[in-house]
Amino acid sequence: MKDLLRKLGIEPVNPGGFCGQWIGSGDKLDSVSPIDGKTIASITQATEAEYDRIADRAQEAFLKWRRVPAPKRGEIVRQLGLALREVKAELGALVTWEMGKIRAEGQGEVQEMIDICDFAVGLSRQLYGLTMASERPGHRMFEQWHPLGIVGVITAFNFPVAVWAWNSALGSVCGDAMLWKPSSSTPLTAIACTRIAEHICRKNDIDPAIFSLVVGRGSSVGDRMLRDRKVPLISCTGSCEVGYRVGETVGRRLGRTILELGGNNAIIVTPEADLKLAIPAILFGAVGTAGQRCTSTRRILVHASIRDELVAKLVTAYKQVRIGNPLEAETLMGPLVNTSGVSDMMKAIERIKQEGGQILWGGEKLTGDAYPGGCYVTPCIAAARNEYAIVQQETFAPILYIIPYETFDEALACHNGVPQGLSSSIFTRNLLEAERFLSATGSDCGIANVNIGTSGAEIGGAFGG
Repeated sequence: MKDLLRKLGIEPVNPGGFCGQWIGSGDKLDSVSPIDGKTIASITQATEAEYDRIADRAQEAFLKWRRVPAPKRGEIVRQLGLALREVKAELGALVTWEMGKIRAEGQGEVQEMIDICDFAVGLSRQLYGLTMASERPGHRMFEQWHPLGIVGVITAFNFPVAVWAWNSALGSVCGDAMLWKPSSSTPLTAIACTRIAEHICRKNDIDPAIFSLVVGRGSSVGDRMLRDRKVPLISCTGSCEVGYRVGETVGRRLGRTILELGGNNAIIVTPEADLKLAIPAILFGAVGTAGQRCTSTRRILVHASIRDELVAKLVTAYKQVRIGNPLEAETLMGPLVNTSGVSDMMKAIERIKQEGGQILWGGEKLTGDAYPGGCYVTPCIAAARNEYAIVQQETFAPILYIIPYETFDEALACHNGVPQGLSSSIFTRNLLEAERFLSATGSDCGIANVNIGTSGAEIGGAFGG
């Protein structure tokens, strides 16, 4: 662990603000691993006054950065991608230590960072505009895309590094400066990434404040960022509740937002589904990252004629999931991010029972020497109805609702009958069902899949609800 932290530039105590230099004199924040409940390292958070200093420096950096030709901005991002390749193992391991996702997922998240850097390098030479016919004689009309300014990036704990890279790689090649506020549950990964970006900038004589960082309380520096007119765009990943507050606060000053929020993602399993495809997809979607993805599978809408068969196969599959230390290669599900997540899951399970649902498998806390820290659970399969209040909410935990249907129209109505819309899927070998699901009268989600699960997306396509 010490060697890993040293290679990533993480000290026992780290300043939580970066604006070309590292600052932070606020309250101490401990980063506690959900693996064993022990502190990895500590951070001195940025104060509101230090936030102002960081934002001012980011604005200065932007005014210079926007003058750099886009292909040269792309070269910086290309080098960032190469630097991430060199520390993929270490940064992926830190993601696992700090967030709790299994080693393969931690490595995969860093690979997403590398991939988006590669994508952005190509984009840096493709910032095209249109030339249009003017109705005025002797005139030419054309469009250009100009840098916007500082982009405030607010990230959630479940993808502590990839979401920053998705925003920063694209925003920086477009000429924007980035100001990152990470989750207080995963500040060390943010510090590690910022140090990598700082090194690349300094090596190329670029003001490193284009990749600024502020680790601090949401109620202080977070709200200050939302109200800051120097930050014309806020990109926020989080819960719907957070999204409401972000949208209202930023909108009040006529700023712009990109919001990636909750998902209550469903899979429709029709009588013509190939269950050999469906079962592993459901398992990965519901159990992967311990159910802490915005694209995690929450609801299974299964035709009544195959409901019992599907449940039996799912229970068999769930029993084979090895739960434990996510650093061990055999582990398929690690801990929830903290004990609050466990408490939320247990409360949700009680509400399922109160509303008339039935626990079909799992949903228990795991204790003992093999499960230190209090963050381990067994994933839960529950029989429920779509109209239950708890089903209408997103519980950020591995709870999977089994909901039977009789007609395809009923399945679509249930599928769309929740307030969230992000990712969706159908398993069928019936082309008409698949095409209906993808049509305007089918899934109302931003992402619709056929014969693959809800979890995950590809960097070349749009992502959102």
